[in-house]
Amino acid sequence: MRFVFIAALWLAAAIIVGASGALQRVRPPGLQLILIALTAALLVGWRFSRSFRQWLKAIGLRALVALHLTRFVGLYFLLLCSRSELPCSFARPAGWGDIVVATLALVLLVCWKLVATKRGWVGGWNALGLLDILLVVANAARHAMANPASMAALVRLPLSLLPTFLVPLIIAGHFLIFVRLSIERQKPIR
Repeated sequence: MRFVFIAALWLAAAIIVGASGALQRVRPPGLQLILIALTAALLVGWRFSRSFRQWLKAIGLRALVALHLTRFVGLYFLLLCSRSELPCSFARPAGWGDIVVATLALVLLVCWKLVATKRGWVGGWNALGLLDILLVVANAARHAMANPASMAALVRLPLSLLPTFLVPLIIAGHFLIFVRLSIERQKPIR
């Protein structure tokens, strides 16, 4: 329960920071550095906190995959592209990549009984999802460095929650899924 409370505080802080406009003053690649620091904090917590590791171990692999349903946010990227609020050279690959990863996550979840005996499917989806999110982060950084104003939507709510909350969870979640798949090779995945 303690970690749920910590996550709720983190989310509240991300909302407050996003609403305050503070992220609009962060110069590139500051947002990416924040995202990297938050992801690193999660991974360091996993590595050095036994209680955090135990808590994460109790979360089923299916729940970790379900987190990626949030990647249907890609639809919003496409909408912002159509409104010229995000560069289409960022929004289209990011949007479609996220939609594909989220759709495949949904397929895995719906077919979980079959997937539980074919861990390669989860591993393949996880590799694709990690590659996609890393390319999205790199592409966002490239666009922000070239023209910070073009990525203004990512420093305002609701999209400011992506670098300050959701994307660190997603990247750390991919790492955790790989760890779980390698540790739990002998048992059916849950």
